[in-house]
Amino acid sequence: MLRRAAHPPVREARFWIIQAMVLLIAGVHLVVDLHVSAETGAFPAGLPVALLIIPVVYAALRYGLTGSASTAVWATLAWLPDLLLSNDQGHVGSDLVELALVVVVGLVFGQHIESERLARSREESAIAERRSAEVRYGQLFETNRSPILVLNDRDEVLDANPAARRLLGKDLIGTFFERGGAVEHPSGQVVDLPDGRDYRLDFVSLPSGSDQGTTQVIFEDVTEERSEGRRATRYAQILVQAEEDQRRRLSRELHDEPLQLFLHLARRLESLGGTPGLPGAVVGGLDEARSQALDAAARLRTLARDLRPPALDELGLVPALSTLMSEVEDESELAAQLVVTGSEVRLAPEVELGAFRIVQEAVRNTLRHAMATKVQVNLDFGAEGLGLRVSDDGRGFASERMGEQPGDSHLGLLGMRERARLLGGVLDVRSTPGTGTVVEGRIPLAVGSSPALPPL
Repeated sequence: MLRRAAHPPVREARFWIIQAMVLLIAGVHLVVDLHVSAETGAFPAGLPVALLIIPVVYAALRYGLTGSASTAVWATLAWLPDLLLSNDQGHVGSDLVELALVVVVGLVFGQHIESERLARSREESAIAERRSAEVRYGQLFETNRSPILVLNDRDEVLDANPAARRLLGKDLIGTFFERGGAVEHPSGQVVDLPDGRDYRLDFVSLPSGSDQGTTQVIFEDVTEERSEGRRATRYAQILVQAEEDQRRRLSRELHDEPLQLFLHLARRLESLGGTPGLPGAVVGGLDEARSQALDAAARLRTLARDLRPPALDELGLVPALSTLMSEVEDESELAAQLVVTGSEVRLAPEVELGAFRIVQEAVRNTLRHAMATKVQVNLDFGAEGLGLRVSDDGRGFASERMGEQPGDSHLGLLGMRERARLLGGVLDVRSTPGTGTVVEGRIPLAVGSSPALPPL
């Protein structure tokens, strides 16, 4: 209160008129007390003091707490000479009580006025800020290059910016947005519009003063982004196809030339070893060379089969995986098992090849890194796609850090995910140290047809 009283509106002439009124009332009361006996009853006790309420309340109405506090302090100071009079000249007790009541009423009233003014000022500031925000939103709405629609809860178009009118037509306001089309999809869905470009939809609920909510639909042009994504996907598919073609060629060349040469060499060494009259040391050397040639031939046969398993093209996915699991058991002490559920069918060549490569990479990773005792492959031929699951009881790894370091062993897992993505499927790798690893995914069934590749 004192802080407010110390900063009165001294530049206002009306404020000084109020203070002069206080001084006049105090002066008249002092003169009367000095020249008129209290027994004559010229003035009723306390009446002049009560008159101070008029300037104090007026100051509160005019200036708020600042005016009422300063006027109350001024009235108290102006009344001090009267309070110093003797009892036979004044009525100090009643004046003190009345003066205190005047000060309290003035301060309380001033505080109330101040609170109302502050609330009104805040409300006006909020209204001004809201209007400013509406103006800024209007400018942003009108100048935004992305088409924007505002719909009510009945999907009626309430507003459309110029970009939306150019894209969807000028007569949009009042029409109903068809829910059977693009708007039925959630935010983030990409749609093709008549202008031949791709747009990503974004739905934003807008606050509304009424009970009916409004929704803002933003069309973000992602044509270039989608084109770049299609080019990247196409490039990845070409690389995968080129890799498989190279594998097929290498497998055929290894089987047709080097493998046959080693077999012929082994037969020739065997024939030479049977020549009569050869020393025993020479015969032993020829037998050893023949064994090495046969071992090299076996390694080449395994390498050619890994590059392109013949059973995959001739018999299908399940026989190829059965052969793979048998080879794993023969090459290592790992217990390998294949479990097939659902109705087994032949799939599109690229689907069978992609599924085989995913399982092959997962099993090979188990052999090389997991230190496991068993591995199990599950194939599920379902109505919605081919389910894959490869699990082992190995040492596992921190899957959340997969692929953080370039060139680490987890790049094979990233390649498996990329193969699944190119086939329209998904792949998940779950592993923690000491609990083994699970590679699980699902690939759409494309029976009898190959998925179309997007053009470059």
